[in-house]
Amino acid sequence: MTPAPDHLDGAELLDTLVAALNRYVILPTPAAADAVALWIAATHAQPAWAHAPRLVIRAPEKRCGKSRLLDVTESTCHDPFITVNSSSAAVYRSITEDPPTLLVDEADTIFGPKAEGNEDLRGLLNAGHQRNRPAKRYDANTGKVESIPTFAMAALAGIGAMPDTIEDRAVIIRMRRRGPGETVAPFRHKRDRTPLRRLAAQINHWLRADLNILETAEPDMPVEDRAADTWEPLVIVADYAGRHWPDRARHAVTTLTAEGEDDGQMSPKLRLLTDCRTAFGHDAALPTATLLERLKADPEAPWGSYGPAGLTAMRLGLMLREYGIRSATIRFPTGQAKGYHRADFLDAWGRYCPPDTPDNPIPATITPLPLTVPAG
Repeated sequence: MTPAPDHLDGAELLDTLVAALNRYVILPTPAAADAVALWIAATHAQPAWAHAPRLVIRAPEKRCGKSRLLDVTESTCHDPFITVNSSSAAVYRSITEDPPTLLVDEADTIFGPKAEGNEDLRGLLNAGHQRNRPAKRYDANTGKVESIPTFAMAALAGIGAMPDTIEDRAVIIRMRRRGPGETVAPFRHKRDRTPLRRLAAQINHWLRADLNILETAEPDMPVEDRAADTWEPLVIVADYAGRHWPDRARHAVTTLTAEGEDDGQMSPKLRLLTDCRTAFGHDAALPTATLLERLKADPEAPWGSYGPAGLTAMRLGLMLREYGIRSATIRFPTGQAKGYHRADFLDAWGRYCPPDTPDNPIPATITPLPLTVPAG
């Protein structure tokens, strides 16, 4: 790779970084390439940020380019720290006020179902998204409680989705295998890393010149809440670069966050809450048995196989109780039975669920009579 000239401005440096990414990796969309470039650039200004967004590089199968993308990210980010085979203590001790960029390949070794002994590292990756979330450790030698920084940007590559606690704080890149006719240049560490590190040094020099400006920036964001926290450093970098980058950054934000919404990745409790809305339809109340029957009737829902006998009334009650929803003894036309009132779900549906569709396929067939006795 030919190194970038020293006189490039910020927009040109980002253009050069996107070109480098596209040289070695087939990214799913131009928006994904822009997002990765902005994330890498943001690692060089970490002291300016209130939040440290994660970069999740995930793929459905092997050989989708996730490790190669991590290689290019390592070559262009600020002070890369590979955490493979690193002890949790070593990672914690490496984080300073000007933190390194943590890089984790094969992230299932930390988050997968068979992962053991990585609780401290999982805790760091969860806590380190926001400033002033230090880990507390007791030092027996000094007899004092020690406060250890956790704030650091981190890139994680793996097969399949990461835990919600990570992906909810991440820029997510969904890799895929190269298709027919798609080619990339081979990446050779000895040959290609040196010019990429020169590019990294130029980006670092550009952004470090005005950390105070970056720290006080308050950009207009096309998303809200935690998504805004995650994407804000990237948008600030784009605004600072100027020219075409502010528009490209916001397009990347809306495109990639929309992909996340289309994934349908919900926690089991949120999926249950949403599926209960479909199951109720327009009924004012349902017996627990009927609600369970309707939930399990959906072949694409997990409730038929949720446990040895599928979702049970007890498990249903425990999950809904988190939202303040409890069963009651209700008098139905067919007799008295334990069940749920639709009205008790309305607040939770409005707060947690995606907007409902106007048409609902479940007919209104069960109407409760006035008697209601709260269940214990």
